[in-house]
Amino acid sequence: MFAPYWHCLRGILLREWLRFVLQRTRFLSALVRPLLWLLVFAAGFRAALGIAIIEPYDTYITYETYIVPGLACMILLFNGMQGSLSMVYDREMGSMRLLLTSPLPRPFLLGARLLATSLVSLLQVYAFLAIAWLYGVQPPAFGLLAALPALLVAALLLSALGLLLSNGIRQLENFAGVMNFVIFPLFFLSSALYPLWKMREASEWLYWLCALNPFSHAVEMVRFALYERFNGLATAVCLALTLLFAIAAMLSFNPQHAALRKAG
Repeated sequence: MFAPYWHCLRGILLREWLRFVLQRTRFLSALVRPLLWLLVFAAGFRAALGIAIIEPYDTYITYETYIVPGLACMILLFNGMQGSLSMVYDREMGSMRLLLTSPLPRPFLLGARLLATSLVSLLQVYAFLAIAWLYGVQPPAFGLLAALPALLVAALLLSALGLLLSNGIRQLENFAGVMNFVIFPLFFLSSALYPLWKMREASEWLYWLCALNPFSHAVEMVRFALYERFNGLATAVCLALTLLFAIAAMLSFNPQHAALRKAG
């Protein structure tokens, strides 16, 4: 009964894994951005942005220690949007429509695709965390394991958001421009690079933009998990938004967009 679902899921996972293995530049490019922030920018900001004692930390921390969870989520954010680009490409080229001709339910197929993209992203995140560990940013060893569910939820959240946004894009050429208006506000208007209390000192309205940003909740969920703490509010928000974005993306997905555009 469940054999067709398992074979389909395994095939989608294998396809994404092979794409990841064969596209080594994709792996390297995913690490370049966070490593630049960690090794270059953080060194310059360290003196100006030393972090006081805030949850989940028990002592004063360096700026590098603070930004590592946010940079890990940066990888998930860019990979989620890149996975959406792949979805748009597949829709344009017809491979996604071919997949949807199978008798399996569309929500399962799209969910399997989101899961496959998220699992590949986790490999890149842990590669980054390993480099950060060698650099001196060393969360508790158990925290690295405890963060796995949080990272998976964050990856699914951002992949579902990317899929939802890609459903409204009719042409592949428009994707990059649209994503620039999504990725950078999500990342910079969040707690990834600076605590929210510092944003509040600078501007009240900027603070509320950051506090209401779904990416901030993903970052805080991962940050607390890395240090063996549980952030109930951030986790609840991320789970709810993941479900909301996934349902909206599956309901709005239309593989005929490309065909309609070409016919017109």
